[in-house]
Amino acid sequence: MKLLAIDTSGPVCGVAVLSDDKILCEHTTQNKLTHSVNLMPMVDSALNASGLPLEEIDDLAVVVGPGSFTGVRIGVATVKGLAQGAGKLCIPVNALEALAVSAGSFDGLICPVQDARAGQVYMALFLSGDERPTRLHKDEPMAVEDLIPLLQNDGRPVLFVGDGMPVHREALKEALGAQAHFAQPHNAFLRPAAVAYLAALDTATAVDYNTLQPLYLRAPNAKKNSALLEAMRNA
Repeated sequence: MKLLAIDTSGPVCGVAVLSDDKILCEHTTQNKLTHSVNLMPMVDSALNASGLPLEEIDDLAVVVGPGSFTGVRIGVATVKGLAQGAGKLCIPVNALEALAVSAGSFDGLICPVQDARAGQVYMALFLSGDERPTRLHKDEPMAVEDLIPLLQNDGRPVLFVGDGMPVHREALKEALGAQAHFAQPHNAFLRPAAVAYLAALDTATAVDYNTLQPLYLRAPNAKKNSALLEAMRNA
């Protein structure tokens, strides 16, 4: 199995190539350029470094969300285009599960938090597993003040990972005290190698490029604004 994996769902743009359970290449960057500028050169570089042309890749994996609306669209649209042109299938990967894999093993809860702005995060809860994390809580947009009592009531140590972690670190640390743990920098972001790993486990979920869709937990701002304007017109 040869996979090209892409993630643009958060602030880090990432690409990885996997072949037969081995990561051949992993590129990540977080700079002032947009994902739309960074992504295709990173794809070309990863394929060249791996010695695999796109024609030899079996499936394309992409993080479909939750995450940044614009970022998710860039990744999904890019994979759709590559899949259509090369005749490949697409494997959708969940951002929060990939973050839990990226965090590594932990004796307690793993809580991926992606910044959803306005004091909210996209969150889920997992336990470490032998092959993949065990999900305890569905993906959900949640205010940090609602997340804190949920974790306090559980009582187990919590490892936070994701781009929402530095945003809300002080509030989480103050409220949860010794219960709160924070992933080290090399484990704190969504690793494209984790995306490739999960995709290799989930080849049965591969779909054609027409079927591949983003995972949004709430409506994009543009859709919200459109609905608000329509309501105002009808008032």
